[in-house]
Amino acid sequence: MEQIKKILIATDGSEYTKEAVSTGLHLAKILGADVTALYVIDQTSFVSFPIDSSIVSVYSLLENEGKRAVEDVKKEGEGMGVQVATVVAEGSPTRKIVEMAAEFDLVVIGTLGRSALSKLFMGSVAERVTRYAPCPVLVVRSKKR
Repeated sequence: MEQIKKILIATDGSEYTKEAVSTGLHLAKILGADVTALYVIDQTSFVSFPIDSSIVSVYSLLENEGKRAVEDVKKEGEGMGVQVATVVAEGSPTRKIVEMAAEFDLVVIGTLGRSALSKLFMGSVAERVTRYAPCPVLVVRSKKR
């Protein structure tokens, strides 16, 4: 088994990913690994909308949510003595996480971050990341259901 020295923690900022964040940070502390917290602004939601001020407002809201989400991971990591780099990216969450996974030894991702209806139409990001990531993926189930 290869050493785990770089961990990517994907978060959507929801309550459902908090368990994954904590698990990833605890694992990083035990292993002495570096952590990067990633939030992806899901641009697939905007594909069919014309660009106007309301879309720009929604995008800005999502960008701020992403910054807050990764900063929360960073603060929690600092409290545990774990260094956390933060990244807010744009695109398809699955595609962006899989692309970035090539630079990491492990991806930690939560489940139940989206509604059941959304999963029915779009599929689970966690499931697709597990299927396509070039490194191991730890999927952490939320205790909240």
